[in-house]
Amino acid sequence: MQLSIEAWCLFGGIILALVHLSAASFAFKAQVGNRYTVGARDEGLKPEGLAGRLDRAQRNFNETFPAFAAAVLLLLHLQSEGTFSAVGAALYLGGRILYLPLYAAGVPWLRTFSWNFATLGLVMVAVDTLM
Repeated sequence: MQLSIEAWCLFGGIILALVHLSAASFAFKAQVGNRYTVGARDEGLKPEGLAGRLDRAQRNFNETFPAFAAAVLLLLHLQSEGTFSAVGAALYLGGRILYLPLYAAGVPWLRTFSWNFATLGLVMVAVDTLM
């Protein structure tokens, strides 16, 4: 069975979710130390600096990825894949891939543009489920 571009982008999004989780986790561990991260974390320390940016980037990804996954799965179920949704899925994944290092580096405008491209891609996939 050959996967569609949309399915490959969904798979890429799953990998990206793991990258987000790992980056945020390791940065926070570097900030507060292993002793805190393996404990109960009762003190409620918050990530700051790079660790904070990676945490916020992960939370932002977690806000959009479920909608993207649902749209792709619906599209695949309806067998509605096409050029419009393929471009949309690629825009979503590409925008989200760029978003992480741009947010980590604290680059404001390009980060926002990458989010906009990703969101446009998500909308394109969702719209294609109606066609």
